[in-house]
Amino acid sequence: DLFPFSLGGGCAMATSAQLSFDPGHRDVVHDVQFDYYGRRVATASSDRTVKIFEVVGNEQKLVADLSGHEGPVWQVAWGHPKFGNLLASCSFDQRIIIWKEVSEGSWSMLYQSPAGLHEASINSVAFAPQEAGLLLAAASSDGSISILAYNPNTGGWTTDKIPNAHPLGCLSVSWAPAFPAGSMVSTASGPIQPVKSIASSGCDNAVKIWSFNEAHGNWTQQGQDLGRHTNWVRDVAWAPNIGMPRSTIASASEDGKVFIWSQAADGGAWQAALLHDFGCAVWSVSWSVSGGMLAVSDSNNQVTLWKETVDGNWEQVSKS
Repeated sequence: DLFPFSLGGGCAMATSAQLSFDPGHRDVVHDVQFDYYGRRVATASSDRTVKIFEVVGNEQKLVADLSGHEGPVWQVAWGHPKFGNLLASCSFDQRIIIWKEVSEGSWSMLYQSPAGLHEASINSVAFAPQEAGLLLAAASSDGSISILAYNPNTGGWTTDKIPNAHPLGCLSVSWAPAFPAGSMVSTASGPIQPVKSIASSGCDNAVKIWSFNEAHGNWTQQGQDLGRHTNWVRDVAWAPNIGMPRSTIASASEDGKVFIWSQAADGGAWQAALLHDFGCAVWSVSWSVSGGMLAVSDSNNQVTLWKETVDGNWEQVSKS
């Protein structure tokens, strides 16, 4: 059977249009992601393939059908175009594949994660902000988070791990913006240095924050678990903070709730605000490019858009 899908929020918000078409997969489609410019869309499916389409207006053209995984492909992520046309995919087969467009419409496997990097399904992948370099984080059901880094001097990739990040299983990862909240208006002298921080979520019902310590060369958890959810936290998304004096994270859970977590620019505890109780499992959350709107996808096959009001509350602005 073929499974048509519809895009109207999340990664599609940058295109400010709704797109609906049949990608031609032979099984369930698990993820859909537009590239940086909104001109191409990649799909991931249980049929073990990744497909790439060019999108012009309401027309779609299949330009690549990528085979290499040996299990369902759960998620895809586009790299920043400064590194070329790169696409990462992760699968139940415990592997990460990074694909590269070597010539127009021709894609090849650039990198495959080494055997044993993870011992269970890899559920989520996310590229870091381009200012931090060519880095990719991955979340696995074995409970760990891996970070793959490209070394331009050697042309190779190195791997690092956060073991037991979520001992019951890690489900999602999301990178923080490269520059800390409030840095745009900071009075500090000298160039602003990019930071490397990750939000993760898992089967322990928690959201966690991790930062890379440049001096010691390791990843450590920042603060306590963010633990307002009462069931698996399926997705976490760190909002862009263009000019904003705070950091913001959205989390979505099988308990039906979406929480908005905020932290002031000077640090301190994260504060939680309930966006909405959807009454059914919530699968994913995705911010607009500016961070002003949030798309939420739930198990009732509904995508809703939410916007923060001037008084700090959140209101629904559309539904599809």
